[in-house]
Amino acid sequence: MQRDRTKQARGATRAERKLETHERLLIAGEKIVGREGYAGASVSKIAGHAGVAQGTFYNYFSARQDLFDVLLPHVGRRMLEYITDRLDDDLTGADRESARFRAFCEYLVENPGFYRILSEAEVHAPKAYRRHTDLLVDGFRKALERSVKRGEITEYSDAELEAVVFMFLGARAYVAMRYIRRGKKKTSSTDCENAIAAYTKLVADGLFSRAL
Repeated sequence: MQRDRTKQARGATRAERKLETHERLLIAGEKIVGREGYAGASVSKIAGHAGVAQGTFYNYFSARQDLFDVLLPHVGRRMLEYITDRLDDDLTGADRESARFRAFCEYLVENPGFYRILSEAEVHAPKAYRRHTDLLVDGFRKALERSVKRGEITEYSDAELEAVVFMFLGARAYVAMRYIRRGKKKTSSTDCENAIAAYTKLVADGLFSRAL
């Protein structure tokens, strides 16, 4: 067992060290669950990957489930930050949604464990799954509301836009299932481009077409 790295940050304050160790444990949880699933993610594996003693884990989480209950929202926020950082502020309408979907696909390629964290959470971490879904629903709803105010989307009722939000979520979930790296097969750039092209046509010729 390697030495607990929390003792190495001597220049940091106690609070800073605690935050840093907490973050390392979450990142380790992401790696282990993404690779081995929730059932295979033991405390010893997570602590070992984080570079801390197993006992240190329990200074931050009373049980493995406590980490699972915050893991997906934590990973989801990082995914949203990744996507937002790759969006041009000048993009609007279908172009912006297409760019958002492209960034999501690129995130999947760079983080192939995300889909497993997401797909298994409904069973192994239902609280986290609900929080993550609520976060995404709120983000999509606000994005669509902005498009309506700009006149980019017309002739959709609020109830219909609510349905569109879940269509967006469904498209991402099943594209993730179909195109991410699974086993020894790695997602190809062609796979991603085909998915992005199809999605772009869908939103440009459907959702946003009536505003043209």
